[in-house]
Amino acid sequence: MSVRITKPKTHRGKRMLAKREPKIIELSKKALMLRGATASATSLQFVKDLHAIKRTQSTYFGQKHPFNPFEDVKPIEELTQKYDLSLFAFCSHNKKRANNVILGRIFDHQLLDMIEFGVEQFKSLTEIKNSKVMEGTKPCLIFSGDVWHQNEEYSKCKSLLIDFFRGESVEQVRLAGFEHALSFTAADGKIFLRSYKILMTKSGTKTPHIELEEIGPSADLVIRRTKLASADLFKRACRTPSAAKPKKVKNMSKDVFGSKLGRIHMPRQDYRKLQVKRGRALRTEKTPKKSKISK
Repeated sequence: MSVRITKPKTHRGKRMLAKREPKIIELSKKALMLRGATASATSLQFVKDLHAIKRTQSTYFGQKHPFNPFEDVKPIEELTQKYDLSLFAFCSHNKKRANNVILGRIFDHQLLDMIEFGVEQFKSLTEIKNSKVMEGTKPCLIFSGDVWHQNEEYSKCKSLLIDFFRGESVEQVRLAGFEHALSFTAADGKIFLRSYKILMTKSGTKTPHIELEEIGPSADLVIRRTKLASADLFKRACRTPSAAKPKKVKNMSKDVFGSKLGRIHMPRQDYRKLQVKRGRALRTEKTPKKSKISK
């Protein structure tokens, strides 16, 4: 099937296509929040709270969408391609799968993976009456439990959650910038999602005293259906382009603390010719000149 490709005729169209071209250094991922045709109040409010956490990096569509990603993912692929988004959240509800939320990722305008969760014991942002963090704050992600490393399904789920909530990539973080913490605890077949505000108080030392105040949302997530990427597709999605890899500098290395170490190759030196200050005992004595005797 041949695909018709039309060239942009305006400068705005050229800028838009250039913005959507593949980049060596990936930008922060943005999410699409969708409401299903039969969404319940719990699942809908959960997706709205996710949109509130990622407000600067997400788009919310409140109209009803009569499809299910596990049955037909084409509509989501088309929407994410149209709005240049790489993450999505979809809420639905039925008798068999109550309070249903699907989180997924898109790679190269095609589905990479998605996981279906059941939302239990949900408390929204508005139910917990505490002061909230500022919009766009980069959260600190905490994963507790051995099952994250022992189970492949939970390992892929951890990767999905990190992509969904990590925010923008930064090189340095200020201590006062730690204001929001998201905790994911895997135990008893559930994932306990908790959101906290980090409070720093004076402790009398350089290190402040840390306190956590729950701000919501709070939910117990149960993994239901999954559609994971194949090993080859996941490897292709995680591939780092050669232009983005740091060039290896000859005779330079780093230790465990990140300090640069350099090795210098010097030619063989004659230590007798070095211009250093020597003690009197190490100085070479000059041979006295013989005086000429006239005959």
